[in-house]
Amino acid sequence: MRFMILVKATRDSEAGVMPSETLFAEMGRFNEELAEAGVLLAGEGLHPSARGARVRFSGANRHTRPGPFPEVDQLVAGYWIWKCDSLEEAIRWVERCPNPMNEDSEIEIRQIYEIEDFGDHITPELREQEERLRERLAGPPLSEAEA
Repeated sequence: MRFMILVKATRDSEAGVMPSETLFAEMGRFNEELAEAGVLLAGEGLHPSARGARVRFSGANRHTRPGPFPEVDQLVAGYWIWKCDSLEEAIRWVERCPNPMNEDSEIEIRQIYEIEDFGDHITPELREQEERLRERLAGPPLSEAEA
């Protein structure tokens, strides 16, 4: 199973306050543990929402709104993608994580859908398309001539 681990934003992270050198080192050690255990698939920190945008969909219409966004408690400051055997395993890893912020913070754990989770709602053609896409993503990037 794959899980997305969402590090929730705080006022400090939205203000661009960087973690201390000590916290960077602690998180680096934690990431190494995750990698050595075969859990870590990806992970990055995100710039504050002031450097982002949102696109709202309403039927065929699109409306783009630049950041920042005021709902700090609903924003994400970073993420990991982990491979774990269960939600309980992901929870155990998060409980070992250093506090990712210089203040009280929250991490959310969400299971990522796999193609098998959709059952009969996915046609054989869509399954083949998904497999081709995964193979392409796992391989080397396309050259400009191939793209």
